[in-house]
This record gives sequence, C-alpha cells and structure tokens, in this order.
Amino acid sequence: MDLTTNDSATGTTPHFPRTPAPQTPLRLAVIMASNREGRFGPVVSDWFVSRATGRTDFTVDLIDLADTDLPTALSFSPPVSVRGQLGKVTHRLAGADAFVIVTPEYNHSYPASLKALIDWHFDEWRAKPVGFVSYGGISGGLRAVEHLRQVFAELHAVAVRDTVSFHNAGALFDDEGRHRDPQGADAAATAMLDQIAWWGLALRDAKSARAYAG
Repeated sequence: MDLTTNDSATGTTPHFPRTPAPQTPLRLAVIMASNREGRFGPVVSDWFVSRATGRTDFTVDLIDLADTDLPTALSFSPPVSVRGQLGKVTHRLAGADAFVIVTPEYNHSYPASLKALIDWHFDEWRAKPVGFVSYGGISGGLRAVEHLRQVFAELHAVAVRDTVSFHNAGALFDDEGRHRDPQGADAAATAMLDQIAWWGLALRDAKSARAYAG
C-alpha cells in the first residue's frame, strides 16, 4: 500500500509513518515455587498476578508447584506416574514466552520443588526472559534469586535485571492479601514487567526469524 499522498497546495508529497502491526500479547507463566505447608506464597503470587493481568501486553498462566509432585531423581525414561506429573506443566512451560518465578528463601536458597521443575526441563527455558519476585525475612528472598540467576544462565534463559522483593513479607500485607503500602512494590513490578516485555518481544521476534543457536 502506498502511504504517501500529494499535497496540492504545496506540491510536496508528505510521508506518513507506517503504523506498527499490533503485537500478540506475550504468554507469561508465573511459577509459584513454594509447596510448603502454611506457605505465604499464594498471597505474594496473587498480588503479582493482579498486576500482570492488568496489562494488555501479557496473558498470564499461574503454575502452582503444590499441584505437582516431581521427583528429584531424574530419568530419561520416567515412569508413567512421573510422566503424568510432567504432563501438568511441561506443555505450559513450552508454550510460555516468558517466566516470573515467585519464590521464598529457604536456608539462603530456593525450594527443592522449584529445582525439580527446573531440572526436569531444558528446551522449555531456552532463549526466554525470566523475572523474579521474592519474599522472606530481612533478606527479602534475594539470596534465592542470586542462586536462580546462575541456574537460568546455564539454561540459556535471560534473567532480567530488576526484581520485586518483599522483606519481612508477612507484615506487608493485610488479612485480605492487600499490600499495606503498595506504591513502591507497584513501581518495582511495573519496571520488571517492562523489561520482561522488551526481552520477550525481542527474543520471540528473533526466534521467528532463525532458530536459537545455543
């Protein structure tokens, strides 16, 4: 289509910018890492999902690891019971364009349930952005996040720079799961999601042009 017209008054031909094609929303998988009895994870996950679903550039799939039971003993030929557990999550990870991990900090690191999910998969993580929402005591779960950055680098994923962290998380939310002073946390979530959106679109476009070489 010719996007130029002739201006009869001036004799010039103005050029109009081409309208960008609308982007298909990124499929964002939010992974609730804790499966611990009495966990605080649902409060933090629900808070974050409400922020992500308020945007038009994402569709959100919440993956709760309490709904799976993946063993720590890996196998190239898993039994039927393990294949059933993988069937709950593998296709959802494969279909995602980006991930956000919502994790507590256990003993300066992240939960075994999350490590099992990560280690049972490889291609599903490659060349996709990963963000982190962490919570805990005085550290806010940040030591778990630093460990996860190393793991996801090995899997050829792109960990975005900014995170959302909740220090002394239990005191920050009321009994209805509402953040008592959300301004800073909301801003942090927006910054992280903006970075995930940039990387997610860039990597999705790149992979549509040529296969990732890693």
